[in-house]
Amino acid sequence: MEREVGGSAIERDSDSEPLRLTDVELPWSFAERDERLALLDTFLEDFVFHAAVIRRQWGLSELTCLGLAFAGMVLGAWDLGIGELAGGGDYNRVGFSGFRSLADFSLILALLSMIAWVGVLITLWSRYPIMRENLVYLGIAMLAVQMGSISAHAQSPDFPYGSVARDWAMLGMANLVLLFLSIVVVHRAVIETRDVHVEERHAHPDPRVVQKAWRDHSLRAWSLSLGSWMILVNLMAWSGAHAISDRPPIEDYSNLVVAMFVVTGFLSAGFLMHILWFPQFMLGAVEDRIQSVRAREVAGEVPEASPKAEQGRCPICGDDTPAVRHATGRIEVPCTSDCSGLGKPGTPCPECDSLLPTRIACPSCSSNTTIVSQFSRSEAW
Repeated sequence: MEREVGGSAIERDSDSEPLRLTDVELPWSFAERDERLALLDTFLEDFVFHAAVIRRQWGLSELTCLGLAFAGMVLGAWDLGIGELAGGGDYNRVGFSGFRSLADFSLILALLSMIAWVGVLITLWSRYPIMRENLVYLGIAMLAVQMGSISAHAQSPDFPYGSVARDWAMLGMANLVLLFLSIVVVHRAVIETRDVHVEERHAHPDPRVVQKAWRDHSLRAWSLSLGSWMILVNLMAWSGAHAISDRPPIEDYSNLVVAMFVVTGFLSAGFLMHILWFPQFMLGAVEDRIQSVRAREVAGEVPEASPKAEQGRCPICGDDTPAVRHATGRIEVPCTSDCSGLGKPGTPCPECDSLLPTRIACPSCSSNTTIVSQFSRSEAW
């Protein structure tokens, strides 16, 4: 059975029920205790929805990818009794010369770690095709933070203790790259693609239907996931550099810092998967490209603007009503019966043959006014 969640068609079992964000009902709410906490209910609904869809959507491929990420972190960061990292190694050898000077078992673990990370990248690249470009941007941002943290520890092994302004400047520049690529490039591209998707593919004369579509395509939880990933990347980069920054002989090698590196690295991989998965889940079925409006303009992919329909407005309170007047002058109203029919006021509904209304009650103030009075009148000269 195929059904739609958040705008994307996905496969479900025949006995499962449709699930959208607007279908989520919390057993209790913060707003019942204090109206000022209503925003927490909104975020909690988003989290419950994401958790439910992840439980149904993520399968063997995602679990394998996370397993490879964990294996890559452990194999590349833990000594496993060899003592290569804890001893400090030979810091006079760098690059391939350093690899050739490793103990055989250490070299095997390093190669296995690299193979595991290649598997992670291949899985992410193949599973989320519309987010490939953004995967590259996020990868560059992550590498920039790691290099910034290594640079900060180069002259101050106990960073941030004993650090100087230059150490903070390098880390600050790396985080500026992270902020630009993550927020200005990736976040903006996903948000603006979502906006275009809802405006073009979920247009409806009834503003309540459009409002529901916007809610179903909420990106609050996704945005929070992106912010959490940025924090985890910084913690991973710091702990990784901090664990090996001391010069040999190392007397206080900390397995706790290494454990922090492994845990934060694994969590950052999980958040990265979520960041790539949700736009693919929301927009991938319709093959929307994840691009900002400016990028679409440069690529010449912005469609020509067509005359927009005029939404009816209540003459009493000024809020939108379900009536719509198209550029041709034709007015359409939704059927008052339990159907999705649309048509000219006073004519039979094309779906259920009920007579379409000539007056509509405002959803906001309940004022019942004629449909003609809900549109502006152009002056004739």
